[in-house]
Amino acid sequence: MPLTPQLLRTLQDIVGPAGLVISAEGRLTYECDMHTFYKGIPDAVVLPESAAQVAAIVRLCRREHVPIVPRGSGTGLIGGAMAPEGGVMISMTRMNRIVELDFPNRCATVQPGLINLWLSQATRERGYFFAPDPSSQMVSSIGGNASTNAGGPHCLKYGITVNHVLGLEVVTGAGELVQLGGKTHERPGYDLTGVMVGAEGTLGLVTGVIVRLTHLPEGVKTILASFPTIEDASEAVSAIIRAGIIPAALEMLDEVVIRAIEEGIHAGYPKGAGAVLLIELDGPVAEIEAQAAPIEAICREHLALEIRVARSEAERALLWKGRKEAAGVFGRLTPNWLLQDAVVPRSKLPEIMRELQAIGARHRVVIANVFHAGDGNLHPNVLYDVDDPASVKRALLASEEILAACVALGGSLSGEHGIGSEKRELMGLLFSADDLAQFAALRRAWNPSGRLNPNKILPLGKGCGEVDARALLALGRRFAGAAAFDDAGDAPWI
Repeated sequence: MPLTPQLLRTLQDIVGPAGLVISAEGRLTYECDMHTFYKGIPDAVVLPESAAQVAAIVRLCRREHVPIVPRGSGTGLIGGAMAPEGGVMISMTRMNRIVELDFPNRCATVQPGLINLWLSQATRERGYFFAPDPSSQMVSSIGGNASTNAGGPHCLKYGITVNHVLGLEVVTGAGELVQLGGKTHERPGYDLTGVMVGAEGTLGLVTGVIVRLTHLPEGVKTILASFPTIEDASEAVSAIIRAGIIPAALEMLDEVVIRAIEEGIHAGYPKGAGAVLLIELDGPVAEIEAQAAPIEAICREHLALEIRVARSEAERALLWKGRKEAAGVFGRLTPNWLLQDAVVPRSKLPEIMRELQAIGARHRVVIANVFHAGDGNLHPNVLYDVDDPASVKRALLASEEILAACVALGGSLSGEHGIGSEKRELMGLLFSADDLAQFAALRRAWNPSGRLNPNKILPLGKGCGEVDARALLALGRRFAGAAAFDDAGDAPWI
């Protein structure tokens, strides 16, 4: 239902004429996040500059029964920052200030629209940085990182976003402004900060974040090791962790991704390799040197073709440029791709790599891999062409089969991207009906009208714990075997 003129006037009174977007072309900019498969155009976009304005907008929309969708930089990959029911989108991009740098307490207070990398740049001269570093850190916002509990390459050693959020300022679904947590590391009572991180805006809208700052390490060493196959590289990952060594980062890229990166970025990755590991050590210089030798030995034991150590900061930065900008080079390979975010135990990496190859062959799709190997957080990219319906269908089936396979191996549906629209109907693969009922009860407590980021995370239109037909198809392939499917790849009962 279109928004009434009176409601639009009231929104403009709250944020000012420059803070309201209602033109068709302006709203089209906000129809999707980076996962362009899922789209929904809001009826209006507001750009508040304060928590008080956010609270006023939420109260207004609640009174008028209008859906609300929060949005940061729009770099999400789950269809989380789009408006399936229209309504009002609240973009936090103008709330982008550092409110306080508190070095004695090793923390900072920031607004949700602050770009992730800006905080590390602002604290580097004082010897600190913000550790969570999603590959989109040059453009993603800290509020968005908190909403999806984002990870990143260096989260193997330092932990994901929730490990670095000390407190939050949040506007609830009732329009109340509340403070959760604080500057102290441990507080009595329920961990409501932990509940809110990763809730994807379904429990409340983050308007302020208190984050932990981390000391810059004394030294850094970056190693690039290439392998004949991705299975060899996976075995090396398990062996490194088994040896008791926890690198700051342990990233893997397969041959398809290596080729695209070298064509677009020229990062110096060996084109002939089946896979490479980007291994980074940081900390005291003596500790780094003590860890480097056994890591190199483990790589050689697992048939490493070449082991190269970055000799300068410029060479190290170029190696990381290839990894951080990998998603941007896929346009050289395909018109479209589905980027997944499942997790498996590290010990299952060789097995899931073989399964990914089998899934790609069954569905006749190319699956390109670039991921956080150290903590088993996979990022398989399923390549397809949106103008070819058969290609789209095969990509969707392969993508959901990947998720089902990871859960079957003891893993999870997401390591850092979240659930959003993309994976909500697969939640029954991981959680029971009782689990999902408890999640729904928690949402009702914080978001009584159900208007905050609707149609995200929890399954729609079916009993708790059920999954949709495509999820059944994925499970059928995993557990029933290929005989249950016809030559076209269709399940006969669908």
